[in-house]
Amino acid sequence: MKHRGRHRRRKRGQALRAFLAGTALALTAAATMISASQATVAANPGALKALSSAAETAPLRLKEQQVPRQTLDRLSSGMGHPVGVSAVLDSADRNLRDAIDCTEGERRALPVEPTATAAYCWDAADTRSWRAGAVTTSGDADDDGLWGANRVILSAWSRTGTAAEDGGLARVAFVDANDLNRLTYSWVLLAVPVDGGRDFRGLVSQVSGMVWYQDKLLVTASGEDGDALYVYDMNRVQRATVDSGAVGKVRGGWSANGARWVLPAVGSYRLTDRAGTTRPDYLSLDRSTRPDSLVASEWVSGDGDSGTRLWRYDFSSSPARSGLLATGAGGYARVAEAYVTKASGSGPVLSHDSQWYLGRPADTEGDHGTLWRQSASDHAKATRCGTDESRSCWSGESESLSYWEQTGDVWSQSGRALFAVPLGSIERTLG
Repeated sequence: MKHRGRHRRRKRGQALRAFLAGTALALTAAATMISASQATVAANPGALKALSSAAETAPLRLKEQQVPRQTLDRLSSGMGHPVGVSAVLDSADRNLRDAIDCTEGERRALPVEPTATAAYCWDAADTRSWRAGAVTTSGDADDDGLWGANRVILSAWSRTGTAAEDGGLARVAFVDANDLNRLTYSWVLLAVPVDGGRDFRGLVSQVSGMVWYQDKLLVTASGEDGDALYVYDMNRVQRATVDSGAVGKVRGGWSANGARWVLPAVGSYRLTDRAGTTRPDYLSLDRSTRPDSLVASEWVSGDGDSGTRLWRYDFSSSPARSGLLATGAGGYARVAEAYVTKASGSGPVLSHDSQWYLGRPADTEGDHGTLWRQSASDHAKATRCGTDESRSCWSGESESLSYWEQTGDVWSQSGRALFAVPLGSIERTLG
């Protein structure tokens, strides 16, 4: 029976790859109809400009703050013994649809060129009123691409609103990716301990950036409390015991807005009060640097001419600080490298082997965006598609680029589509 099951999955995988190739052809044909004004997208941003002076990089440093151990212990004492990622995966009972089962509208979110080699769609009812955000994987977490014995994808989703209105929540789908022909997942609510660990609130943030490194999950924060990044410990997942729309301690136990699991923050990185301070809007991991580094970028309106800053922080090499940024005097994480790009309006950022990849959303909702590659020594290039060599080839709403080094794939999501594209294919389509 096992052989028969593997054979069916292999045949379905082959059919799915053929289907994605056909979808790409249809999207490419549509790209040839893009008008000349749309195809232009943006002027070539040229090479990156290095920022090297202390005056330029100091505003980007972050101050580390850790949640007191007593607070975390009090919360786990009330909620029960924390568990790890494997327990969440064992409870995964929701399914992602293969691209072949996605609607035509959902598939339009896929890149025109290069072709996605794996693509899935989220259930509309399960994600209604939630917005897709960042993606990270066990390829970020560990250099063998696995977390324990599991291949895992984390997909962030946010809901608009304020804490006072019981809105503004953020949650992460823990996706069991051991069988790419059948992805299952379970929801985990991102939370922040309050009242000394006697309760928790939901994270009020649009999660546009997220990186899982070693046993920590770093998440962008755009809330009202001044934090730039929140830090989560992947070994401190707590179980929700009451299924309700409430968040926090309720009569009879603990509720997580319908999620089975809660991940409470163990620390944060705060902005400084210097002029020119900016919040990291997008994140990714770069394993090609020594040490490994956290890549960040800001969002700047495409209407401006000030440029967009890209920078990186080194991760700590101390075993006692696994998954945390390297800090110096005063607990500050300082910038290891920084640049400015003229590609204003850029979204997701990825750095690998001294090359920087920037996703720029479409100017018009529903259109495709642009994926630029830049470096400090060479002019920018963009992926091209269609007979008119349009640059409008990338997904239009993507907020994340996550490179799974062991497989060579770049993972992202747009709308209700989650997809992977080989980095080698991106390189071949750069004009």
